[in-house]
Amino acid sequence: MVKEELYITVPSVFRCPISLDVMKSPVSLCTGVTYDRSSIQKWLESGHDTCPATMQVLPSKDFIPNLTLHRLINLWIQSSTLRPGSNSPRLLPATPPAISEVQAKLLMEKVERERCDDSLSKVAEFVSCCEENRKFVARFDGFVEVIAGVLKRKCVEIKALETAVRILDLILSENGVTEGLNKLILKSNQESKFLSAIVLILQHGSLNSKIKSVRVLDSLALDSESKRRISDSQDLISILLQLLKTNNNGSLNDAVTSILTTISITRSIRSRLIENGIVEILSNSLTEKSLKLLATLSTCSEGRSAISSEPKCTAAIVEKLLKVSKRGTEDAVTVLWSTCCLNKEEKVKEAVVKGNGVTKILVIMQREGEGNVKMMCRDLVKALRAVCKDWCLGSYETKTTHIRPC
Repeated sequence: MVKEELYITVPSVFRCPISLDVMKSPVSLCTGVTYDRSSIQKWLESGHDTCPATMQVLPSKDFIPNLTLHRLINLWIQSSTLRPGSNSPRLLPATPPAISEVQAKLLMEKVERERCDDSLSKVAEFVSCCEENRKFVARFDGFVEVIAGVLKRKCVEIKALETAVRILDLILSENGVTEGLNKLILKSNQESKFLSAIVLILQHGSLNSKIKSVRVLDSLALDSESKRRISDSQDLISILLQLLKTNNNGSLNDAVTSILTTISITRSIRSRLIENGIVEILSNSLTEKSLKLLATLSTCSEGRSAISSEPKCTAAIVEKLLKVSKRGTEDAVTVLWSTCCLNKEEKVKEAVVKGNGVTKILVIMQREGEGNVKMMCRDLVKALRAVCKDWCLGSYETKTTHIRPC
């Protein structure tokens, strides 16, 4: 026999404004607002002298039982939980309520205390529930500041740091969050504490936490000043490079490659990445994110030389041609153009020809409209002509009309 399920809609006046649960012992403050006895006692005993709902200063902390409401709640419970044919009332499950502003304030106060693991977990659970919850906390005054504060605090357990990063990652897309975080962390001269927390997560956190922490960091790099402050962290760059060398997870590698591309705005940081073997690391497992970083590195002579000197790099780039997105194709062509046409490296040209790169470049050139990519493709074909002794490229513009866009 299939059991019938009954879902109860709880009248809002029966819920405690603090716990949002049905009140067991409703009591009223002098402001006229009613709370469950246990909840308001905790509020007052924690040092507050205000009414949680109205935030009015209380001239008296005394409260009196709301007997009328108590009687109504009892009658409602009896009528709502007595099933037909049943001899005893049974409290049935109801839809989980949304968080109240009072409860949010309480959670924020608990998070600000030294031991904040449980409160952070509750916030993370609430935020991960639905989009509406994320919008609620993003709009809530002081919420982002409190969560970011956990990452700037000393001697915080790794679990709390991971949870704080998880919360921030969930609300990054909400309006104004990244800008607010940027001001709180990178524009307030407190980035060293925050970056130290990120390094700790990257060293000892779970895989998911590492991905989320890098993603949060990348989102904060909104301008050149922010990017410079992040790149100035010696420990952070070393850890990111080490992760690329030793980690096999594609999502983490893409996140790390993305942040390295974002902060590579100065020649000094690009030179440091090159000195630490970034070209060889990227060549071992080339992705679209890797192509973007290589294109950035190819803007300096050290980058072009490193790419030309890495045997696997050019072959891997040619292999990716016609297999990546339009943006990825542009990055790949940029790298090849930089090494073949600017540096004029013969060994790179030979590697391009050996990998059937000329045909691929011709296809790209034909399907592209007028622009930088088509211009670079023309330059590449001209530069490769001398290497392709077996190719009739003297009048390539008229001999490639049979090639159709993929």
